[in-house]
Order: sequence, then structure tokens, then C-alpha cells
Amino acid sequence: MNPRGWSLTTALIASVVALFAVVTLLTGAATVLVMRQQLVQQIDEEITRSAAPVADADGPAWQNPCSPERRGPADSALVACFADGLAAGYVADRGELRSLTPDQLDALESVDTRRRPTTVDVEGVGDHRVVSVRSENGTQVVIGESLDRATNATRALLTILAATSIAGLAATGFIGSWLIRRGLLPLRRVAATAERVSHQRLDAGEVALAERVPEQDTDPRTEVGQVGLAINSMLDNVAGALQARQRSESRVRRFVADASHELRTPLASIRGYAELSRREREPVPESVRHGLTRIESESLRMQGLVEDLLLLARLDDGRPLQREPVDLTMLAVTAVGDLQAASPDHHWRLDLPDEPVEVVGDADRLRQVLVNLLGNARRHTPEGTTVTTALRADSDQVTLTVADDGPGIPAQLQPEAFERFTRGDDSRNRAGGSTGLGLSIVRSVTEAHGGSVELRSEPGSTVFTVRLPAPRP
Repeated sequence: MNPRGWSLTTALIASVVALFAVVTLLTGAATVLVMRQQLVQQIDEEITRSAAPVADADGPAWQNPCSPERRGPADSALVACFADGLAAGYVADRGELRSLTPDQLDALESVDTRRRPTTVDVEGVGDHRVVSVRSENGTQVVIGESLDRATNATRALLTILAATSIAGLAATGFIGSWLIRRGLLPLRRVAATAERVSHQRLDAGEVALAERVPEQDTDPRTEVGQVGLAINSMLDNVAGALQARQRSESRVRRFVADASHELRTPLASIRGYAELSRREREPVPESVRHGLTRIESESLRMQGLVEDLLLLARLDDGRPLQREPVDLTMLAVTAVGDLQAASPDHHWRLDLPDEPVEVVGDADRLRQVLVNLLGNARRHTPEGTTVTTALRADSDQVTLTVADDGPGIPAQLQPEAFERFTRGDDSRNRAGGSTGLGLSIVRSVTEAHGGSVELRSEPGSTVFTVRLPAPRP
């Protein structure tokens, strides 16, 4: 049984110590009881032997065997005689003989005369083991021995057992702890391997799952070895699945990159021909002009989607970005100015420090991060919403926040907000919606710069926070 919250080591040590304590207690109790029984039996044999000649005695020699001056049979520790209404006796108390009192004699007179030893508590002198016999001349003689000998031996044995038991418990706890911890070392190594695997990121990218349980801990003849073998088999299976997933993702990324690259040219051609057709001097029917306008608009939207997909594919492949000083303050001013002109129904605010804020990175990609965040606020908030762009810098990082007081992002959508093709609207209509790639580009570009992005949203307050490493002096 393993109490809740206890480690296996603690539970095993506690079990061993408890088992030792129970066995020691039972063994000690049995030893004490058996030894006391043997001592009492020895006393019974002594008083029985002393009483044997008394039963056969007759004549003047035994007229007063209970007088202290004459000492009774076998010099017993206690002798009492009862005859013709008279009673006398003595007891050896601390090496001296003294006569028994009337109360003590009354306690002894009621002893059964069938020669079976019994224990009597004699007032003033303690427990005695006594036997009563009747002699030939009719005298009842009670002969006894004190139980102090058995009691003292029992106490001494209890003291020795208690001391040895305490020492044994301490030794069992110490040695048992060492042995158990040593025996569980293979299990700890297996757990350490599993813990290292649990800390690896397996959800994306190329994964090299090289961790395995050491061969010394995979002996199938032991329980720990069986666990180690099972974990290694599981890791082999997981590694194979991860490699298959990686190959599949690589093929998908390659396809997306190749398809995006190949689509750029025909899309540009479609857009160019549509624009050229609209500029034709000859009269063009209004329906045809409207169709060409729609072709040009959709080709622009598709071209943007292709460019986003191509960018994500390149970032997934780990292609390096440009590394040059970028003035984030100027990027924020320019981006907010463009959005203010494009969407005057929103209130656009800037919260910038007095000094310019710079980072090292790719200016075009960082501009895209800012534009995507501002565009997201524009598309998903009603007219009159205030959108605030703020910059802060310290010695370790630069923080860019885009906050709005709109209706907020639904709680069930927030965990997937930065996933690809996650949209705020459930419809497939793209007239007023988005491709669902804007926030995923924000995260990919930010992480490519060694930073992070997070979202905090509730009704009336939505804040996107981008953190980038501060430039080193």
C-alpha cells in the first residue's frame, strides 16, 4: 500500500521498518511470555517438591513446622500452617524471616488443597506462587515462593528487547534505505530518460529522438528491465511516427513553396491582363468591365495569399532573415498613419517613448508583423474602436503592444489564434474576412527574430504583445 503523495522509496522504507517493528514486537512478546512461563514453572516444581514430604509427615516433628525458629520444609520463602482453628506462618522478606499477620494468613487459608500451584497476592510482600497440602495429622500447610525472581527477569528481558529493538529499527531504517535506494537506481535512470524525452519539443519541426533507456536497465529478467524495454519500444515507435510526420510535413512544405512560387507568375499575368483590358480605349460593356474589375481584385487577394504561404514555407525551412538595425518607432508611425488614412472610422493612437526604439532584424518582415496586427484590429472591431500601438524598451528586450477596446476574441478561439487558417468568422466568405494567415505570420516572424508573441483578450480589451531581443551594444 502506497499512501497518497509518498514516493516509492519512502513507501518501501516505511514498509520495511513497519514490518521489522511488527515482527520484533511479536517475537519479543512471545519470548517474554515463554520465559516467564518457564520461570513460573520452575517455581511451581520447587514448591511442589517442598510440599511432597509435608503431605506424608506425622508426629511431633511437624507439630509446629511454621515457626520461624524451626524453618519449614526446604527452607521455603513462605510457609503457613492451619490446624484446630490455629494459624501460624512466616515469610522471608528481604532476607529476614518475619511472622505472617492475621490478614496475610486469612488470604492463604483459602488456598485449594489439591496440590495445584496458584498465584496469591500476599498483602505487604507481593505476589507468591503457593501450593496447599494437608499432612497426615490433619494440618493444612501452605508453601510458596515469591514471583519477584520471574518478575525481575522479565523486566530485564523487556529492557534488553526494547534497547535491541530500537537499535534494530534504526539499523533497519538506515541499511534498508541504502539498499532500497540502490535497488531503485535503475528505475530512476529509466524515469530520467522518460523525463528528458518529455522535455523535448515534438509537435513541429525535425525531431531527433535519440534518447533511450541504457542497455543495463533493459534486462527482461527483472521488472525494471521489462519497463525499460517497454519504454524503448515505445520510443522507437514514436521516433518512427515522428520521422514519418517529418517527411510528410517536408513534402507539404515543399509543395506549398513550389506551388506558391509557380503561382506568382500566372497570377501576375492575370492581374496585368485584367488591368490592361480595363484600360482599353474601345468601349467595353459595363458587365465586362465589372468582371475584369473582379478578376483584378481576386487576383490581388490570391497573390497576397500566395505571398503569405511562400513566406511561411521559407520561415519553416529556417531560411535566415536579414539582420540589420531597424527603427521600430518609424515603422509604427508609418503603419499607424497608413491605417488611419485607410480606416478613419477607427481611433488610432500611438504611445511611443521619447527616444527611437531599435532592434536588429528584417525591416520588411517586422513591418509585416505590425501591419498584420493593426489590420487584424481593423477587420475584427467595429467603427469607433480605439486602437493603441505602444513601444517600450529596456536593457533585455523591446516590447511592442497593439491594444484595442473592441468586443474581444472568443475564449474558445484564443488558444488557436496563432494557428494557420484560424479565422474570427465561421463563414467561408472572403469578402470582408481574412485568409487566416496574418497572426501565424506574426508568430513565425517574431520567433525567427528570437522573440515571442502572446495574446490577452476579454470583452473591451484585446492586447497583442510582441517581445523582441534588445540589440547588444
